[in-house]
Amino acid sequence: MDILPDVLKPGLKVVFCGMAVGNRSAAIGAYYAGRGNQFWAVLYRIGLTPRQLQPQEYRILLNYGIGLTDLVKKASGNDNTLKKEVFNIAGLRQRLEKASPKVVVFNGKRAAMEFLGRPVKYGLQPERVGSSAVFVLPSTSGAARAYWNEQYWLELAEYVGRYDKQGHYTSPE
Repeated sequence: MDILPDVLKPGLKVVFCGMAVGNRSAAIGAYYAGRGNQFWAVLYRIGLTPRQLQPQEYRILLNYGIGLTDLVKKASGNDNTLKKEVFNIAGLRQRLEKASPKVVVFNGKRAAMEFLGRPVKYGLQPERVGSSAVFVLPSTSGAARAYWNEQYWLELAEYVGRYDKQGHYTSPE
């Protein structure tokens, strides 16, 4: 059984993919619920949601064209505690190809490196997952604060479009 269900459907703007649900998120039953995690604040600050959502509201991200999933679905913990046996690269690829978002975003380098099979840098990647572009962004986890750079998140917002202060979506095209 998955720790948290995927938040996916076809045609999304962006699907965020983490390594695995953190222990606090698993205990609460909501994505990105760790005390130091910036995910929800950053989504709002860069304009991907018209207001700052709470972790327990994760299911309504679909209303904004945003999905959520993880490389590891059946275990929780910090990236450095997860064993390769719990990685499900083929399952993740299948879920992402079925959802076919405009862009797949890895929230942190570790999941991207495992999925792509190579070292990565932040930003847009040369690979695609099906028809989806691939971005790698600095992790919003409090444990990764030393690597934080919001500029890459702003580049993603420009790539997919954003909401204005009145809650209206503006496309980059």
